[in-house]
Amino acid sequence: MMAKNKELIATLFIAVFFSCLFYIKPRPLEIIDMKIYDLFFHVRGKENPPDNIVIAAIDEASLEKLGRWPWSRDKIAKLIDKLSEYEAAVIALDIIFSESEKNDRLLAETISRAGNVILPVVFFFDVEDAPKEAEITESAFSILNPERFLRYQPVSSKSVLVPESILSRKAAGFGHINMFPDSDGTIRWEVLFINYYGYMIPGLPLKTAAMYLGIPQEKQLIDATKGVYLGKRYIPTDPWGRILIPYYGGNGSFKHISIADIVENRVKKDALQDKIILIGATAVGIYDLRVTPVSSALPGVEKHANVIASLMEGKSILAVSNYVVVMLILTSVFSGLFLYQRLKAGYCLIVLLIMLSGVFMASFYLFTKGTWLSVIYVSGSLFIHFLTTITLRYAYSEKQARQIKKIFSSYVTEKVVNELIKNPSMAKLGGERREVTVLFSDIRGFTTLSEKLPPEKVVELLNEYFAQMAEIIFKWEGTLDKFMGDAIMVFWNAPLSQNDHAERALNCTVEMIKKLRNLCKKWDEEGKPQLKIGIGINTGQALVGNIGAEGKKMDYTVIGDSVNLASRLEGLNKEFNSEIIISEFTFKKLQEKIEADFFGAIDVEELGEISVKGKEKPVKIFKVSVK
Repeated sequence: MMAKNKELIATLFIAVFFSCLFYIKPRPLEIIDMKIYDLFFHVRGKENPPDNIVIAAIDEASLEKLGRWPWSRDKIAKLIDKLSEYEAAVIALDIIFSESEKNDRLLAETISRAGNVILPVVFFFDVEDAPKEAEITESAFSILNPERFLRYQPVSSKSVLVPESILSRKAAGFGHINMFPDSDGTIRWEVLFINYYGYMIPGLPLKTAAMYLGIPQEKQLIDATKGVYLGKRYIPTDPWGRILIPYYGGNGSFKHISIADIVENRVKKDALQDKIILIGATAVGIYDLRVTPVSSALPGVEKHANVIASLMEGKSILAVSNYVVVMLILTSVFSGLFLYQRLKAGYCLIVLLIMLSGVFMASFYLFTKGTWLSVIYVSGSLFIHFLTTITLRYAYSEKQARQIKKIFSSYVTEKVVNELIKNPSMAKLGGERREVTVLFSDIRGFTTLSEKLPPEKVVELLNEYFAQMAEIIFKWEGTLDKFMGDAIMVFWNAPLSQNDHAERALNCTVEMIKKLRNLCKKWDEEGKPQLKIGIGINTGQALVGNIGAEGKKMDYTVIGDSVNLASRLEGLNKEFNSEIIISEFTFKKLQEKIEADFFGAIDVEELGEISVKGKEKPVKIFKVSVK
């Protein structure tokens, strides 16, 4: 019971500890959790993205055709004109035009003529500037329930890099292209909007999706701390307006068309018509390399494509609520406790592996359905709980083994002690009622003998006698209860069960008599006195257990009327001038084998009946003579 209480306390502590860790989110555990999240993308494999998003790639072929990067604004203008000819639905640029050039007016006229060009802005977070032109604020989303932001402040900035004003005034909209990597440098989250002096400026992907879907500005709304509305389309977010990016795949997952092919009319019209066209760099050395769960070097423009596709298809990955994770931690460790207390260590390991596999499979299944269940805290609590439980169990087993060894090492053979250590439940130290066979042995005339011999001679004689008798008792796997002066008390069928306990007792008794006779011959040759013993044996119910004063003196023994009867039978040997007397209860157990001469050269003779305290009927007794 004490061990179970310790396991319960340990379980509660582990559950609370890992729940607290989940809220604290220590960096080492978070990194492991992130890597598991990344692994799920690779296990899931590539998914087919929508075909209405095309990347107009500034690739090696484009650089060879149009010259090294950066290009002059007239080349960008020519590209936008071509895309307009192809009837592109939305043109979003992943290029910042923050410095003026001589061809800015030409590009501005082209952007105005196209009417569907979205330009990027970049926010800074370590400086504060005066508010910029009103053009970018016109792209801001309206806010529902803004009071919720008092608790969860969205990402905010008071400094922004915008395109040249001549270009800004002609753009159809603006979106930020800021990326926020996790602590390991990997881009997993998309910040859908940034607070700029109270204006919620959308990300380039969000603004692009809104324009492509034809959502009017007044229906582009932020439900503070909960999500974003694009008309009737709802995109749930975390409290800070973020979503986990549901990447479709690694490099090249979206269709790439070289700008060189576009400007030279080598592309079929239906490849660009009514499509979202993202203009960005993919050539080695000029694109903004991004580490993502699906690639160690994904072009930033392709990250934008993934976000746009997920927004339009209604795909997202949202982390489950903190409450759910904490409940899973509590449920898993207490389920483990329930099972571990009923199973051996080997089976506990199997249970642990099954539970860990279940956590990972459940998390992966939810991942494929757009929900991220943090694995490390639930699985970590399971693993640590298992180690703690096994350690406590091992420590308790060691303590129990030492206790059993201490209690039984002087009573039974080492073989029995080892068996009890393997199966502690076989020794119920608290006490139980069990049928046992009890043997009492006493030396006849010991008092007179001890008066005639010096004490050291008496002790020497007794030690040799007891040593030989104990060896025989242990041979027949009896439990040597105690030496009482010149008397011996032994019992069978406890602590280990012995179906043939009466048989063992009689075999032991016969051998004790024979051994004593041999000792007497030896002592006679040595000039030492002879010893005679009387033995009484009875079989019956008795209380077996560790009895005594807790923490002071405890003995594993048997008590009860059947024990008292065995002691009385031993004393009757004087009256009947016999060596062995057994009760009718022991005789009934052995009658068939006695009649079959199983015990060898012995004679059994009924002596009559004796009255026994506590029994209504007299008890028959039998004399056993060893030939």
